[in-house]
Amino acid sequence: MSQKTFRLPDLGEGLTESEIVTWRVAEGDAVTVNQVLADVETAKAVVEVSSPFAGVVATLHGSEGETLEVGAPLVTFTVEGAGGDGGDTESEGRVPTLVGYGAAPDTGRPGRRARRGGSAGSATSPAPAGEPERGRAPSTSEEAPAGAARPQPEAAEPERADEAPEAQSASGTSGERPRCTPPVRLYARREGVDLTAVSGSGVGGVITRADVEAFLAGGGAPAAEPAAQAAAPAEAGASGGVRTLGGRPRTESVPVKGVRKATASAMVASAFTAPHVTEFLQVDVTETMELLAELKASREYRDVKLTPMTLAAKACLVAMERTPDVNARWDEASGTILQQNFVNLGFAAATPRGLMVPNVKDAQAMSLTELADAIRELTGRAREGRLSPAELSGGTFTLTNVGVFGVDAGTPIINPGEGAIIAIGQVRRMPWEHRGEIALRDVMTLSLSFDHRFVDGEQGSRFLADVGAILRRPGLTLTMV
Repeated sequence: MSQKTFRLPDLGEGLTESEIVTWRVAEGDAVTVNQVLADVETAKAVVEVSSPFAGVVATLHGSEGETLEVGAPLVTFTVEGAGGDGGDTESEGRVPTLVGYGAAPDTGRPGRRARRGGSAGSATSPAPAGEPERGRAPSTSEEAPAGAARPQPEAAEPERADEAPEAQSASGTSGERPRCTPPVRLYARREGVDLTAVSGSGVGGVITRADVEAFLAGGGAPAAEPAAQAAAPAEAGASGGVRTLGGRPRTESVPVKGVRKATASAMVASAFTAPHVTEFLQVDVTETMELLAELKASREYRDVKLTPMTLAAKACLVAMERTPDVNARWDEASGTILQQNFVNLGFAAATPRGLMVPNVKDAQAMSLTELADAIRELTGRAREGRLSPAELSGGTFTLTNVGVFGVDAGTPIINPGEGAIIAIGQVRRMPWEHRGEIALRDVMTLSLSFDHRFVDGEQGSRFLADVGAILRRPGLTLTMV
């Protein structure tokens, strides 16, 4: 018998750390090669990490919600065979499978490791206010040696879920953390439901969203506020019964992690590296909106999801043929401008994990139908958390739709590594000069930010004017291609 330590693999795209979302095995479990060990969350996706060994789990290095650096020990196994040198072994080049937040495949093993007091609002996993992300404990630089038991906080002491199944009850007195997927745990946290009071109808007693909804429909009592409330500042108890926002504690600590952490770093780097210039243009888009209505009613586009953003994206691709400079990038290392003769069109998508910017590869070669289908598919997978790192990198130009929030305009920050970003505002019905008279027209505001190191005002203005001209009179596209 020997011990092998499996280290957190490099998940690619420059990612240096991952958060343990869910353990799929417990210490003492026998596992097979390729069996899923854990779901980990990077800044770009949720990934299943599989076992490169067949053996028995000796030590799990890290708790759910904890962040580990790439190369840090993840799981130590006891395996059969010679070579009992106890040496560390990497993941042998295996590429993890990218997955979303849906129900995990049944591996035939017990669920995640149980832990004492492991409710959704435990001290090791605080519930952020207003942010649909799981909390996590701070990462630690201390690593347990291979084969040694790793010290655990009292509130998160490991406990085998299968040691006393008869002690489990609806009230959760067994101390086992209720088994469910991360989205269900998040939904229950939002609704104030104590999962230990919910009976699971899924395979192996897993709690589903339907179970939580049935619990609420049946008049189930909401859970008490998370442990964060108990640890709220002293002034919270001295508020004299003053009502707070959403009934939450007066002050809460919200961890910055995952997509939120990556977005913050990227926006700061972009804002203080690329000299931004933002220009605005109000456009009468009445003809474009009429065209959109005609296309939706036509047989050819009846099953295609067309939106003002789809037509705006196509307008940008046409305008880029005349002003390709906005699709270039600045190479800091060589001090040169890299002209890119293809367009990986990014678009901002609001998701439960935060803002994500997937991009449509080679969008310049797509028809309107192909572009619409690609945007629809990527948007759906972004909201489900099923995007791969490759789909979130390599963008050359970004479009963001602030109009869906009822906003007219903004000053968008350029996505790092790109040269420009355009924001489209809401379509407003307002008085407008049309053919020498005042008439009610559909008006949209376009906001273009560009990197002034290599996109001059002339180039940025010409591009923005071309996009506006196409949206004002779609027939002008024929004169530009």
